[in-house]
Parts: sequence; C-alpha cells; structure tokens
Amino acid sequence: MPSDHTAVALGDAALATLPDAVPAPGYDRGRLRPSIVHIGVGGFHRAHLATYVHELCQLGLTDWAIVGAGVLPADASMSEALDAQDHLYTLITRGSSSTEVAVIGSIVDYIHASPVADELIDRIAADDTQIVSLTVTEGGYPVDDATGRFLPDSPGAGPASAFGIIAAALDRRRRGHGAPLTVMSCDNVMSNGAVTRAATLGEARRVSEELAAWVDEHVTFPNSMVDRITPTTTAADRAWLVETHGVIDRWPVVTEPFRQWVVEDAFAGDRPPLERLDVIVTDDVAPYELMKLRLLNAAHSCLAYLAWLDGFVTVDAALADRHLRKFVLDFLEREAKPVLPAVAGIDLDQYTTSLIERFANPQIGDQIARLCLDGSAKFPKFLLPTVRAQLGVGGPVELSALALAGWCEYLARGAGTDGLAADPLLDRAVEWALRSVDEPTAFLAFDDVFPDDIATNPIFAGAFERALTRLRADGLRSAVAHTMNGTGRRSGGR
Repeated sequence: MPSDHTAVALGDAALATLPDAVPAPGYDRGRLRPSIVHIGVGGFHRAHLATYVHELCQLGLTDWAIVGAGVLPADASMSEALDAQDHLYTLITRGSSSTEVAVIGSIVDYIHASPVADELIDRIAADDTQIVSLTVTEGGYPVDDATGRFLPDSPGAGPASAFGIIAAALDRRRRGHGAPLTVMSCDNVMSNGAVTRAATLGEARRVSEELAAWVDEHVTFPNSMVDRITPTTTAADRAWLVETHGVIDRWPVVTEPFRQWVVEDAFAGDRPPLERLDVIVTDDVAPYELMKLRLLNAAHSCLAYLAWLDGFVTVDAALADRHLRKFVLDFLEREAKPVLPAVAGIDLDQYTTSLIERFANPQIGDQIARLCLDGSAKFPKFLLPTVRAQLGVGGPVELSALALAGWCEYLARGAGTDGLAADPLLDRAVEWALRSVDEPTAFLAFDDVFPDDIATNPIFAGAFERALTRLRADGLRSAVAHTMNGTGRRSGGR
C-alpha cells in the first residue's frame, strides 16, 4: 500500500510512473482531434461519454478528443482541477466485490465560459468540432414539459446560458464554413433530443430567423438514453486513491460497473464508431428512455426524500432498511412497471432486479443528497407520467403519492435552513410545502409540477392527503407500512 510520500500528482509527466494497477492512456493524446465539445463536465460525463471516447482511443478506433466546457461561475472549480493535471482524471469503478482504477485521457482541454464565452463560441464554431454534447441537468432546459415550447425567461435561457452560447456559436459557424453539427443531450430528459432542439431553436430565433432556418436544416439533435450511477466525489475518495494506489487526483470519479447508452443514429456529420463498444445505436430510442426514466430515475426520486426524512445518507444504507427496500420494490412492481410498454430486447423483470442490486451496492456510497437535487424538474418527467397512466386504467397510485408526500415534508422541514438540495424552483416549492402544513392538498396547487388533471383528481389527491397526514403524524415506517398494505388490497385483482 503506497504511502503519502510515494504518491504522484496526476498529470502527463506522471503517466510513465503510475503503478501497474492504474492503467494509463495507451494513445498519443497530442495527436487527438478536438471533435467533441461537452458542456457540463461533472462526474457523470466523465464516467460515461468521456470514458467511451477514451476506450475507442485505446482500441485505435478513433482519434477524437473532447474539449470540456462550463458556463456557470461554479464551474471554475472543475476548470482549476482539470487544468492542473493536464485534463487527466482517475475513474474508480466499484463493484460489490472488486474495484478497478484507470486514468482517462479523452478530455484534452477545458474552457470556463463564465463570464466571457468567446473562447467557447470559437471552439464550437471551429472546423474540427463535429458534436456538441451536454449534461446540464434536468432543470437546465428552458422548455415547457407539457407543451415542448421554449421558455425565454426560464433560468436555463439567455445569452449566457448553455443554449444561448450554442446559438451564438452556431451563428458564427453559419457565417464561416457552415458545416453541419450535431447537438446531443446526455441528460435524463425524455425525448432529450427534441427538447434540446426546442431550446436551441428558441435561442437561435433571438439571434435571427435566418439562423433558426439554418439550424433547422444543418443541425441534428439525436435522442439518447444514458445510465450509470455516479455519486459525488468525496474527500474520502481522494484519500483512498492516494493510500491504495499512490495517485493524487484533485477530482477523481467514482462509478459502478454497469453502464448503458442508447443513441439515435441522427448525426449531422461524422461520429465515432460507438457501436464497436456496448452502445446501442438505433432509429428509436423512446422505449429505452421511457424504461429508464420511469424505473431507475423514478425509483431514485421516490426513495430520496423518504430516506432523507429518516436520516439516511447513502442509497445502499437506505436499501438495507427493509421498509424502504420493500417500498422501492413495490413501487416498481405495482405502479411503474405495469404501465410501461414492452422494450425490445429487455427483460423488465431482470432490469428491475438489477436496479435493486445496483442501488444496494455498498461500494458506491451514492448520496441521498445527490438524489434530492432538482425535485421540481425530476418528478414531472420521471413519476407523474406513471401516475397519469395508472389513473387512466384505475390502477394504484398510493406509493407514488407517498413519495411526493415525502418530498413535500422534506421541503417543509428544511424550510429556512441550508440543508435542502438545489432546485430551480426551490423557493416556490418550499412556499407550497409550507402551505400544506394547514391543508395537505395545498401542495398539489404547485402548478409548475402538478398538472391540473393530476392535482384535481380525487383518487390521487386523497392518496396524497392520507400519505402526508400519516407521514407527519406517525412517522416514516408507519406511513410506508400502511401505504403498502393499502396498495396491496387495492391492487390485488390486477
């Protein structure tokens, strides 16, 4: 086990001295072409797209590289960390019984575009750039969930936003060489390609109708489904890397062995040979998106706030609690899966079983706090479609209602503290949650989240009121047990 004095700081100069247990890039990073610009470099991007590109480089199947970019002031931290180590980073893949460590070299530059975006605009407009990809979180898309329309006044809109910068770069590209470009979302948003297109065209029209027409003809927006659990990196992860492998990395990435990527074959120009790895390149991503969002992402959000209320810090610890584990299992089996269309080539029973195994992986330590991010953006996309579908067939909604009651109580308890996770509509969410203290169903008037057909449905409203009342009066375990028993009686004939 290396000691601190033998540890090496990650960077190009250190690659030749890394221990055998830490594979380094086997390709010449100086010969790579910066063909992908990725906006929103966090743990997930580096565990997913950047790792795929790295593996293609390792196999000699591409000479593409990634230029990372951040458009928020807070992205200065990532810029500083990557710049200090020549944009290399360590990927720590933790399975339930083994851990693998590797240095990833596919990111070759990083542009921090806040407050000045000129360098990023130039890079996107450059001849070499073939793809602009994004992970800007569910709340970063200025598009109405119900109508698909661009929202010019939302937090994700404006000249300094990711889509405002993309529009400015596309205008520069149009006026220059005019080569086609692919803009590809890697976020957990249903029909993320269509949503990205709406956001980009909305910002393009602010520039000119000529630009919007050019984007419509020369830019494509493939839909994609992405999946890999990637918890927030902690100080303990950095210390572990030093102690066990002798590598000092300012911002390593921790992830699970499982990964999935399904992408629509709708690229405007060149693309790397993704299908040579385990990527599904298809003409129809929708069934895979639906499966993942309504099962994995919905289960994460349904678990998150209830687990927080009971003091759990990590997902695996919450899944070790028999009440919460059964809650998640029952939600998947009774409410989410029955109204999910079949997915070609996927056994949904095996898929849901694998979700529980992944959630319960004690080596990952995925944080409940991470899952609590952006509730107002996640629930309308991940959970409410299941609620609507079940209401349409007279099916059970009690477990979904309990999950939403958990979110409401989380907001009410955390009001006035700094303990609540970030959310694009946090102030409004807290306001409606506090109104529910006197009248539980008042929270359902939070119309940014709850559409009228769900909020005013007496079956759902009644289930929500019962869940929230019991959660507040008798605590989590009583609420979970009572709700599951009630659901079992109601759905026994299904």
